[in-house]
Amino acid sequence: MDRLLHLDRPLDELDPPRWAPPASDATRLVRKVHELRRIPLGELEPADLRTLISQQVALPYVLPLAVRLLVEEPLLDAYFYEGDLLLATVSVPVSAWSLLPDLAARLCAVIRALPEAVVAGLPRGAAEELARFVTGAASLR
Repeated sequence: MDRLLHLDRPLDELDPPRWAPPASDATRLVRKVHELRRIPLGELEPADLRTLISQQVALPYVLPLAVRLLVEEPLLDAYFYEGDLLLATVSVPVSAWSLLPDLAARLCAVIRALPEAVVAGLPRGAAEELARFVTGAASLR
């Protein structure tokens, strides 16, 4: 299924079951994730995608959106720093990419094209995280 065909629908419809409202004492992050599940996919901002990916919510739907952005701008500053969406995306367990091997391959190509100096300018541990992703994605083929 092409998950980008459903940009007019929210995750609560696409990724059942619908979530109940958050508890009254829920953290700000939990309330935010619940809120994001009610927004149509096409309206999610890069920061929203980073949040959903970091929380591993509805990955089959949000990873394609993130990769689409990262192909165009690999070091997109979604919210915290340059490259934060990329690093959140590659931090997802390799098992989540098993349904999306073509997207993983596209993201690997983006990562391989990054100049060494750019990778060196990312936060500590980023180069290792990127290398881990590339190695893990290679096992999907």
